[in-house]
Amino acid sequence: MKITFKLFATLQDYLPPEGKKTNALALDVAEGTTVEHLIKRYSLPEKLVHLVLIDGSFVPPAERAGRVLRDGETLAIWPPVAGG
Repeated sequence: MKITFKLFATLQDYLPPEGKKTNALALDVAEGTTVEHLIKRYSLPEKLVHLVLIDGSFVPPAERAGRVLRDGETLAIWPPVAGG
């Protein structure tokens, strides 16, 4: 199945070269792939995985291991950010 995987801010560094320009990758993933699977697949440090959204809906940390991705969804992840 196909999903879109997006990483923002400093997490963009974890994308392969083809994803860094747009901060997104179109991925083919197996049925049953969870949010946590992709976090681990791309070696994202847990302390940097702060805001996780699927199609704009927040996925709390306690649900990431069990939240199975569905065909056509967009998974977006942001690190903690500070601003003024």
